[in-house]
Amino acid sequence: MLNKIILASGNPGKLKEFSRWFAERSIDILPQSEFNVPECPEPYGTFIENALAKARHASRHSGLPALADDSGICANALNGAPGVYSARFAGDNPKSDAANNLKLSTELAGKEDQSCYYVCVLVLVRHEHDPQPIIAEGIWRGTWQTEAKGENGFGYDPHFYLPEQGCTAAELTPKLKNQISHRGLALQELKKKIDLLYPSAKAV
Repeated sequence: MLNKIILASGNPGKLKEFSRWFAERSIDILPQSEFNVPECPEPYGTFIENALAKARHASRHSGLPALADDSGICANALNGAPGVYSARFAGDNPKSDAANNLKLSTELAGKEDQSCYYVCVLVLVRHEHDPQPIIAEGIWRGTWQTEAKGENGFGYDPHFYLPEQGCTAAELTPKLKNQISHRGLALQELKKKIDLLYPSAKAV
């Protein structure tokens, strides 16, 4: 039975989001900072490999089950770029949302296909050497918009246009975004898989 899970992230927003759901199942989510988990390298070219590496890394240093995610945006006309390099698409010195957005706009300029999608992969390992990690994926499809609109999002959200909503991701309310986003969809899938494996953990 799962009682405690370490979150392989220092993002307070993610900690709050995951804690809310797991609390209903009497599962505590703890930040990796409580265990002085060092930063984990992310050398892989796929979201799933990086998420798995981060989860195993956190589990190894804490001795607890660990949950990690890896996410980014992929443009179809660029063969899936920036992909796992989304956070540092324009470079590391320093990382900049504005610079990343400008680079992606430049790369897509003149391309007939402006479609893109966000990806989030969640990986939960029950221990470092878990041979069967629980894996969930969420994909959120949209279209690249050169003009930035909206104040609520971050990263590529002001340029990520959602035809069915008639606005960008940055123009959505946080509540709606959490329901329909790539991370929201991945979390819904993770919930279902955990409830199947641990039916006694279901919220009443």
